[in-house]
Amino acid sequence: MLGAIAGDIIGSVHEFRATKSTDFTLFVPESRFTDDSVLAIAVADCLMTGKNYVDAFHEYFLEYPNAGYGLRFFHWATAGRRDAYNSFGNGAAMRVPAVGHAFTTLHEVLAEAARSAEVTHNHSEGIKGAQATAAAIFLARQGEPKHRIRDSISAMFGYDLSRSIDEIRPAYEFDESCQGTVPAAMAAFLGSQNYEDAVRQAISLGGDADTLACITGAIAEAHYGGLPPHIADGALQLLDDRLRTVVRQFCERYPVGS
Repeated sequence: MLGAIAGDIIGSVHEFRATKSTDFTLFVPESRFTDDSVLAIAVADCLMTGKNYVDAFHEYFLEYPNAGYGLRFFHWATAGRRDAYNSFGNGAAMRVPAVGHAFTTLHEVLAEAARSAEVTHNHSEGIKGAQATAAAIFLARQGEPKHRIRDSISAMFGYDLSRSIDEIRPAYEFDESCQGTVPAAMAAFLGSQNYEDAVRQAISLGGDADTLACITGAIAEAHYGGLPPHIADGALQLLDDRLRTVVRQFCERYPVGS
């Protein structure tokens, strides 16, 4: 959960910059949390309190209206709509990390990931992206090695995870779809050495940097057993009191490694 937020914050300054290097400062004065963190925390809030997803997304949007939401979500939330809009955007995957931590079976994780996605992203690719991300987090939590995570996600969701991050990077471009983001984010995780390296690899793709790093960071946190303290502290310091409180409550209830 915190791995997703830290990835979002670190990636926030690289969005639209087409960064193709892993050599950059993690936190800079412009670093900030974006809609990825806001909505991921909204999902965590729902899982702890039983709030309705639509209600929570509207509530968090009204409190953080300038977090950089995708255009379709922005119009949906601004209008107070409650119907889904058939999106396959990567917003379904970026906000799902808490689901991968909050359940004890893969079946439960997949079902809840679909529920969290389909209130807006009811396109099959949107739901698939959320389920694949949550499933990878769950499998990493269970101690599955990377090759088993790769093979399981490929078999369940049909993603091609055979290419390395170095093979993907040269031609990779900005892509806000689940199908263009989730496999690339997983490749960054699969080719990483530790949490920090995973986030750097994700950002180095030169794409939708905050969301790539959010998804990659979420899986990496579960696999590597947490975040280095300086990264965890740096991310928490950039949240406001409300968001920080929800994150801490969630991490206490569902600690990494449990």
